[in-house]
Amino acid sequence: MTHIAVRSVSLTYDTPAGAVHAVDNVSFEIAQSEFVCLVGPSGCGKSTMLNIIAGFLKPTGGEISIGGKPVTGHGTDRGVVFQDFAQLFPWRTALGNVSFGLEMKGVGKAERTEIAMEQLRLVKLEKFANSYPHHLSGGMQQRVAIARALAYNPSVLLMDEPFAALDALTRDDMQKLLAEVWRETKKTVVYVTHNVAEAVYLADRVIVMSPHPGRMKAVVPITLSRPRDPLSVEFLEGQKLLLRELGQVQGAH
Repeated sequence: MTHIAVRSVSLTYDTPAGAVHAVDNVSFEIAQSEFVCLVGPSGCGKSTMLNIIAGFLKPTGGEISIGGKPVTGHGTDRGVVFQDFAQLFPWRTALGNVSFGLEMKGVGKAERTEIAMEQLRLVKLEKFANSYPHHLSGGMQQRVAIARALAYNPSVLLMDEPFAALDALTRDDMQKLLAEVWRETKKTVVYVTHNVAEAVYLADRVIVMSPHPGRMKAVVPITLSRPRDPLSVEFLEGQKLLLRELGQVQGAH
């Protein structure tokens, strides 16, 4: 069943040097509970595409629908996690950050605390509920951000390079955690990354974007069974396949 439909979406910016096509005539569909990665070199429009799906940017052409309803702005059916650790409120504890969206929705204190603690348990941080962001490592802060995005139970989770600023070991741990969270919550996930191994580890399908202007170049299915072994021959073959697509993208410019 199609959950997200992107139909002929374009976004053009006017600049002093003329029009810039950030995204050009992109169309794809994402099924319910599917994990899709957007991959491509810098400037290919992958983050712009995510921000259009989130409703933060309005396309200059085409349309997006989620669950059959047109996207006209940001809605509570979408949770968003960014790369920047500063997305958390420094004056709120982990619990306070996770319960923020529920508070804005008018959910009572006892209920929102219960829901927030459930999400912190999901990301294995229940023992740090009363810690402030500056007491938490980068990986832990991103876990709080994921818990916050899930707390008001959106059907779609949108993630823009959430682990890019983490060290390699922490990033590996976070990828494993996210795969577990996705398996447990069955959310539809759209995940932007420039990391090919990360895309092969996480995705059901990878959409490869090409720059100048931001177009969709290929859709690569990742058919490996889960949990995935990054050291297996099949995993390395998946990476090679994606790198070939990206090499053709970069070699064309």
